[in-house]
Parts: sequence; C-alpha cells; structure tokens
Amino acid sequence: MPETDLKIRPATVEDASLLLDFIRALAEFEKKSDRVVATEEDVRESLFGEHRLAAVEGLIGEWQGEPVAFAIYFHNYSTFTGKAGLYLEDLFVKPEFRRHGIGRQFLAHLASIAVDRGCPRFEWVALDWNQTAADFYETLGAEHINDWQSFRICGEPLQKLAARA
Repeated sequence: MPETDLKIRPATVEDASLLLDFIRALAEFEKKSDRVVATEEDVRESLFGEHRLAAVEGLIGEWQGEPVAFAIYFHNYSTFTGKAGLYLEDLFVKPEFRRHGIGRQFLAHLASIAVDRGCPRFEWVALDWNQTAADFYETLGAEHINDWQSFRICGEPLQKLAARA
C-alpha cells in the first residue's frame, strides 16, 4: 500500500456521527451490538463538548479520502513509572480495508504520539477470542500480559457501590 493512500488525522466535532458509526461497527464485530447505548450527542459531548473528558482523543483514518478506520485513546498513569502512558481504548478498521497495513499504521502513529509525549508505555487490550489480533500485536513487539485480569462494574452494582461512599 502506498503510504499516500492512508491519511490519519485527529477527529473533530464534525466527526461525531462518523465516530458513532465506527463504534457500532466495532460492537457488531465484537458481537456486542446490544451494549452500545452511546448517542451522537454523547460522543460529541465527551470528546468535544464544554465538559469533555479532557484526556480523550480520537483519530480518523481515510483511505483515498474515504473514512475507513478510527481510534479512541487517552492517557493513563503508572505509579511504577511515575508517568502518564497512552491507552488505546478502541481501534477499528472496516473489514473490507483490512490487510492493507492500516492497523499497523495506526499503531505506529499512536506509538509516535506516546513517544512524543514522553509516555513510557502504550497499552491496549484485545478480546480473548481474537487470536489473529493477539498474534499481530506480538509481531510488533507487544507483550501479552497474562498475570492481570480485567474487572468492570456498571449499572445497578455501580450504583450500589457508590451508595456506600
């Protein structure tokens, strides 16, 4: 793929609808479409609004001018390094545009952001059934960290825990 075929640019407020379309496509790929409750307004407000989450940023990948990929990322913090790292929340390439190096270019672009910002770490997670992705990440030098478990609390359990404060 000629490098000129893909342009990676920061997402803007005008991309809110496009970002939501990508989020829905990602959820479909992950077999979790029923979990997407975000609206275009949610995306617009959380990434670009007056009370936006300051650390959340987005990227759009355009192949010959057509939007084909997106990424959402933010800074996390490592107490061990005493520095902020870069955390990739989501990266999605439309299925018909896969195998053109787009994912690799996105990861390289994000790695350059991490390096430019002095982040000692660039992290993300992959679904345990997506071995193709895991294998790909390892070819880039990513380390599979299998001594950690992810936990999430939401909905009613979140409300109940918060009520204990």
